[in-house]
Amino acid sequence: MRREHPELVRSLERRVVGGELVSILPGVYTVPELSHDPTVLVAGLSRARPETIFTGATAARLSYWPEAPLRTVTAAIRHPRADRRGFTWERRAIPPELVMVRGGVQLTVPSLSALDMSDLDHTEALDVALRKRVVTVDSLRAALAATAYRRGNAGRWAVALDSRSGGWSYPERVGHRLLRANGITGWTANYPFRVDGRDLYFIDIAFERRKLAIEIDGRIHGTDLGVFESDRWRQNDLVASGWRVFRFTYTMVVEHPDVFISTIRQALGK
Repeated sequence: MRREHPELVRSLERRVVGGELVSILPGVYTVPELSHDPTVLVAGLSRARPETIFTGATAARLSYWPEAPLRTVTAAIRHPRADRRGFTWERRAIPPELVMVRGGVQLTVPSLSALDMSDLDHTEALDVALRKRVVTVDSLRAALAATAYRRGNAGRWAVALDSRSGGWSYPERVGHRLLRANGITGWTANYPFRVDGRDLYFIDIAFERRKLAIEIDGRIHGTDLGVFESDRWRQNDLVASGWRVFRFTYTMVVEHPDVFISTIRQALGK
């Protein structure tokens, strides 16, 4: 940073003019090839403005989801200056209980980060957080309660409510909504099932009394060989234990909801 090395001001200016360095923030420089690197942008902003709290996808990347899609570095600053390329400022006060520190950098806790990135049609951030068990439905509700003043909280509240069944993927969430909307009860999401007291599985949607298992394959099932193999072992164990297993793909649930519901009704004898 320029202010930390006043003796290098002229040298820095020459390097900027010569194209060896670029400014990412006032008084903060890096080499051109790293000027779009989120890690560098985060480091530069946190040094220039230590009070910064990183939010949304940026906070998710820094905490529970390193692969979170990130277009710009998002940060909450009480008095943001002019926009800078690569950054999106939010004039926003974040309650202290929703702030964590990771590597000396302040960021929102996973519950708020996931909610910031989610709505009813885009829940991947929340699904990842639930799957990794870094959030709970209670922590999501607490984050919403602590930020009740924010626009868009009605949609975020709907997402949190939709998490009450513990869905770990978007098609599972759709499946839960369809079951509730059609008055189908007696099921449990992510039902724990142990085989011979050893292998522990989780059934996506289980009608325990009927020994009916509904498995919803997200898109990862077609690309992750480990998930594909695990699901086949689980299905064989369930069938061997007397369960009936119905499998649905992402497309079957999301694009053909009537067929999804009618198939389950038929399986339940309704």
